Amino acid sequence: MGSHVVKYVNLTLLILYPISWFSPLMSAGLLPLFGKSEITIISGILTLWQDNPFLSLIVVLFAVLLPIGKTLCKAAIDFGVAPKSWTHGLAVMSRFAMADVFLIALYITAAKGIGVGRVETQWGLYLFTFCVLLSLLVSVMSSSALSRTSPSGRS
Repeated sequence: MGSHVVKYVNLTLLILYPISWFSPLMSAGLLPLFGKSEITIISGILTLWQDNPFLSLIVVLFAVLLPIGKTLCKAAIDFGVAPKSWTHGLAVMSRFAMADVFLIALYITAAKGIGVGRVETQWGLYLFTFCVLLSLLVSVMSSSALSRTSPSGRS
């Protein structure tokens, strides 16, 4: 994949991530914590805020702010709006932004572990997973392109 293609694929994440935050991740019946039939990332955050604001802020950080921040930072570097020195910060954000997959897995595991009701995954979970994997692919493609252009072969 050419570097220009990677730039524009990264920009699609600026559209897809917000859609995935409001898309149904799962539908649940008789879940005491959520009390709803469809759960989105945003509805999960709002529900957690009422019971545990600290945990809600952690979910906001790892499922919303870091992934979109990473995408914006990458776009700013790619289009020359930010200096290349931001690459180190981008690498740090990339490591932490992958925690969003863990959070979704935790949601499903906790819901199934309660043993009350039934949990079914919905299309939003697949969209969010696609966004995370696409973001990972963009990172891998960008690092390999960076190492090819670097004189020492290191990023």
